[in-house]
Amino acid sequence: MDRSSPAIARFLLLTLVLALAGVSFSSAQTLYKYRGENGEWIYTDRKPVEEKSPEVRVLEASYVQPEFSVTHDVLGRTVEIYAHNEFYAPVEVRLKFVEITGLEYPHPDEVLRWVVDPRSDLLLLDLDFLQGIAVPFIEFEYEYMPGDPTAGHDHSDSYLAPFSAGREFSISQTYPDAQTHRTLDSIFAVDIEMPVGTDIFAAREGVVVEVAADNYRAGLDLLRDGPAANIVRIIHDDGTFSLYAHLNWNSIRVKPGDHVLAGQYIADSGNTGFSTGPHLHFAVQRNAGLKLESLPVVFRGPNDSSVVPATGGLLTAYP
Repeated sequence: MDRSSPAIARFLLLTLVLALAGVSFSSAQTLYKYRGENGEWIYTDRKPVEEKSPEVRVLEASYVQPEFSVTHDVLGRTVEIYAHNEFYAPVEVRLKFVEITGLEYPHPDEVLRWVVDPRSDLLLLDLDFLQGIAVPFIEFEYEYMPGDPTAGHDHSDSYLAPFSAGREFSISQTYPDAQTHRTLDSIFAVDIEMPVGTDIFAAREGVVVEVAADNYRAGLDLLRDGPAANIVRIIHDDGTFSLYAHLNWNSIRVKPGDHVLAGQYIADSGNTGFSTGPHLHFAVQRNAGLKLESLPVVFRGPNDSSVVPATGGLLTAYP
């Protein structure tokens, strides 16, 4: 099972403490590498209890998210406020003034929200000095979420099961039998039980927006282990995202900006982050107005039929 965590719902608002967008971090980690019962490679921060001789490495982990920022500059007697978007996806931003003096103030009924195109800058506002003011003052806050809130889910396009054709795995949790998927961003997510090291394929064509690849820790402490899930997030033509979470350490073979096809290998499954055991957390999500919501998923079945995932059932991959 899996629970919505800060790592899985990484597209959070800037004002939240655990939002990682625009933040880089690095820290030394001790990694133990050894073979599991089925011969798969295990990567963990915990020394194995059994009589094993693990390979021990000290890693300097690092991960840098694309940045989104709102800044201001003075040009003559005008203050210009710009948004800078490095994401390979549109970003919705909302601006709120904390204090402003000596400048023309936007009308109080004006909705200060914009959608900034991928990899672009956008002039949000230009505010002129008031007459007789030499040095104005401005302080503002902003929050943002990748994705266009006007995007709609194309329900006519089913998703490939995200693993090799012909294989099948058990579904441990999905809607409506949500044991731990109780938040807006995860309620329709599908947890698929599979051994560590299983090949994971893109369920639908799109562009990679976000990758977290440095983690190898798993556990049941949400605050400690939640941010440690390796993920890949892909945006599709209709503006929705697919999320692949709990991926294996050092297995992700795509990067932000890569265009991937349906059925393309992207990573290995794993057991990273807030997780009770090896599985893939798969979800389709959209920005629903500065909040991330999950959407119902329909997989491709035999002869292009549709398969609705069910808790306790088997999911088979068809080409």
